[in-house]
Amino acid sequence: MNIVTLIENTAAEGFLCEHGLSVYVETANHKLIVDTGQSDAFLENAAKLGIDLTQVDTLVLSHGHYDHAGGIMGFAKLNPHARILMQREAAGEQYHGERYIGIDKAILSLPQVQLLDGDLRLDDELFLFTNITGRRHFPKDNLNLTRHVNGQTVLDDFCHEQCLVVAENGEYTILSGCAHNGILNILDKFRELFGCDPVRAVSGFHMRKKTSYDEDDLRQIRAVAQELRAYDTQFFTGHCTGDAFPYLKEIMGEQVTALHSGEAIL
Repeated sequence: MNIVTLIENTAAEGFLCEHGLSVYVETANHKLIVDTGQSDAFLENAAKLGIDLTQVDTLVLSHGHYDHAGGIMGFAKLNPHARILMQREAAGEQYHGERYIGIDKAILSLPQVQLLDGDLRLDDELFLFTNITGRRHFPKDNLNLTRHVNGQTVLDDFCHEQCLVVAENGEYTILSGCAHNGILNILDKFRELFGCDPVRAVSGFHMRKKTSYDEDDLRQIRAVAQELRAYDTQFFTGHCTGDAFPYLKEIMGEQVTALHSGEAIL
């Protein structure tokens, strides 16, 4: 398996970066993209890396936010054949305060888009799961995020978030976009489904904050890091993890690695 970060908030020298996330995954039977950042910048980085995105067969959208879906239209122009998998609710109306942060609705007119209603096993290698209902250490900034449903504004429950599981040689890799449902709750759901820990997890942890962390923020970051240490999992994180990374690193050490555009994860 090969996993490469195509776009992230930070970059290796010579590569583009932006507030967004896109990851390329190559398995024995598939070439996939998880998310596309907020623009077509990931396409340029892929070209620099020698990754031929016309050969991608599947694009997975982790959740319905612009900074993960912004490059879908550019990708579809380059590769009109790859299926695009998203949860049906990812096509909804997502907001941060008064600001619309959902996907470009033009995406829904693409013939290769498949709107899903729950979990989906694609084959022996790939599995998508959603319906993450746990609320341990639920990210605090979620309280600023809403959805418009039937004319009403409601707190986002992130029913539009899905995670990709890749199986290889009896081991599992999980990829999530922002872990809005909380990385610990996602891992709880994974254990419920598979009865073990993933070998590796690639995900933002949604700990980013525009202001300085207060003591309550730091307590939560450290508590999550302490719990993650107990997993038999290597973590790769960035994007919405933000300035929490050094605090995670203090506790988790080599168990956690930062993502950067243009760098291979595996």
